[in-house]
Amino acid sequence: MAVRREIETKDFTKTKEPKLYKVFLLNDDYTTMDFVVEILCDVFHKSYEEAVQIMMLVHKNGKGLCGIYTYEIAETKIDEVYRRARANEFPLKAVMEEL
Repeated sequence: MAVRREIETKDFTKTKEPKLYKVFLLNDDYTTMDFVVEILCDVFHKSYEEAVQIMMLVHKNGKGLCGIYTYEIAETKIDEVYRRARANEFPLKAVMEEL
């Protein structure tokens, strides 16, 4: 009589954390400070106080960190900044850098 042995196998699946990206707003000479604060509050969900602080960094240093996101979310936020800026006739730009 043959003895049947079952072999236990374990499925090891490794999941990678997605890469993260920093999203920055860039300074220009035309976009109003109020509009930058509005973008930071509406698109990046910053409090008014935090938005003013970031806006001042953009104004003084040329760019300010808005948040850290996965690629798709960062890309969507940047697209929203461009869409709203163009609709309001501002040249405001946003960029992302890999973390």
